[in-house]
Amino acid sequence: MKGILGLLKSKNRKSGEESTDSVFFTTAFAGQGVEQSQLVPWEARAVEVDAKRLPQSRGGRLLQSLWSKDKYMAHLNHDAVERMERFFEFASVAPNRDLIRQDEYGNFMVVLLTGTIAVDRVQPWGEQLRLAETRPGDILGEMSLLDSGIRFSACTTLTECEIAVLSAEALDEMMAHDPQLAASLVALLARKLSQRLRVVSARLSENQR
Repeated sequence: MKGILGLLKSKNRKSGEESTDSVFFTTAFAGQGVEQSQLVPWEARAVEVDAKRLPQSRGGRLLQSLWSKDKYMAHLNHDAVERMERFFEFASVAPNRDLIRQDEYGNFMVVLLTGTIAVDRVQPWGEQLRLAETRPGDILGEMSLLDSGIRFSACTTLTECEIAVLSAEALDEMMAHDPQLAASLVALLARKLSQRLRVVSARLSENQR
């Protein structure tokens, strides 16, 4: 954790002083050669799927409740999650809407608060594989947010869903104003992501036998 915090602080430091102008995640895609026109931000996807704004009071309560029961996210205490809520956008989305599409560049992650989302991947030989049907509390899209890579799979609402969205810009803002909180979140996301990738890898290996 100290190593991550040190990295975050170093990105915020100018001439030996703390800066409030971090762009660590916001500029990461450009650093990998991804043009702005290739990037699909939440603002564009929200319009496309006709997302409706959810009151922050409701979204925050749901996030608090779900993360308090999560093996990893429960390491964030009530105060930490409460401080984090202002960096999230909360929305409701109708069924059969693609929140995330495979092989696109997107700079946001989604926390499912209510409802069910399907996670599908089209294999190189054309077969569509259902990787998961998510439950409230599950996190989607964090891999691309953290490593600025293309989306591994598509995420489609199966029911009406309420979601919390964290963008690269919001994560940079968290780094600038509350680096300890940002460090904790990034570390926990990395652990959850590692666990999920192990499960997906095993599932893909079984499917190829």
